[in-house]
Parts: sequence; C-alpha cells; structure tokens
Amino acid sequence: MKNKKPNAEVVWTQLEDLLVPRLSVIDRAIYSHLLRHSRLEGKLCLRFSIRWLARHIRLSAGPVRGAVRRLVAQGALRLVQRSKTGHVVEVRLPDEIPAAGLNRIASRAAAKEESRRTRAPVNLEGVDFMQNEPLRNAIHAREREQCFYCLRRTPPSVQCLDHVVPQARSGRNSYRNLVSSCMECNTQKGETAAELAARLRALDALVSGKLRPSLPG
Repeated sequence: MKNKKPNAEVVWTQLEDLLVPRLSVIDRAIYSHLLRHSRLEGKLCLRFSIRWLARHIRLSAGPVRGAVRRLVAQGALRLVQRSKTGHVVEVRLPDEIPAAGLNRIASRAAAKEESRRTRAPVNLEGVDFMQNEPLRNAIHAREREQCFYCLRRTPPSVQCLDHVVPQARSGRNSYRNLVSSCMECNTQKGETAAELAARLRALDALVSGKLRPSLPG
C-alpha cells in the first residue's frame, strides 16, 4: 500500500524527541528498521518475517519477537495480519502513536529507572562467583576473555576458573581469589608456583648475603 513519503528530517526529530528516551535499545532498533522500510519508502504497511528482521538487525529471533510484541502493545505498530509466514503491520510515525501508547512507553521507562535506583546494593565481597554461570562468566569478562597467566585469548572450550589460593588452603570463591585461565596454564600452575616460590627464596638469600661467591686465589 503506497503512502505519501514523510519528511525524513521531521520524522528523525520526532523519533529523537518522542521515542528515543522511552524505548529500549532493541525496541528502538526494531522500530527504526521497520520505519525505514515502510513509511520512509512511501508504504503504509509492511510484510516481514521474524527471521528476516532478526537477520537484518543481527539479533536472535527471541528478542526480536518480544520487541515486535512490545511495539504493538505500545501502539508504535498496528498489527494487520499475523500468520506462519510472517507479519503485516502498519508502522506509525512517532507523532501518530496514540497518547496511551506513549504513556505506556514513558511509564515503562520510568518504572525501570525507579527499579534501578531503588535496587539494593550488592555486597561484592560476599558473592560466591562459582555459584552460577553468569557469575563465572563475569570473571572471564573481567580478564577480557584472556588467560590471566599467559595472556592468550581463551575461547569458551578451554576456559576455566582458577583459585589463586587453593580451596584446600581455605581459598574462597571471591572475585579476589579467582582468575580466568586456559586449561594448559591451570594444569601447569602447581609446578610453576613451586618453581616461582623456589626462585623467590633464592632471591631472598641473595639479598641477605647468604649466596657468597668464592674469590679467585
């Protein structure tokens, strides 16, 4: 269905003023992409599949499907038809979105902000970082996906967490005692640590004057 092309500059200003402060990043990307391929090309309605949209936005289908549902609920999209082959939606310009929809967007954004402000602070020192996968991944992310010891990049298949102070010596699962390590360094750590300890003892002996050379003659 053809429709008069709107002024792209005006639409962009409306998008920035009315929707950007109120939409999540994913919802904004979905809406902008659909707007680009419909109203800005003179088409009132657009037929698309979730798979097509996900491929162009470079997200998985789940988040894209959820974003489309939210945009429909907020009035940014009007669902004309939905089938197994795809969706047909009318993409509304920012100033065409019903006031109730904008209010829902604003209320949702305000609720998220209030939740962020009132969320109880986490006691980082008391967190067990071996407790679950997201916490374990936080340690890997801290090291930027590199082995703490050899600094090589570590794909998930060879990543592991290493206790600096072994658990056998009462080492805790705190962020202060865990590092991301490749499997090779983790395996060799015991031998390496023993060698390092021996060299440190030798250095102490040197500084204290215990390693005396024999003078010639």
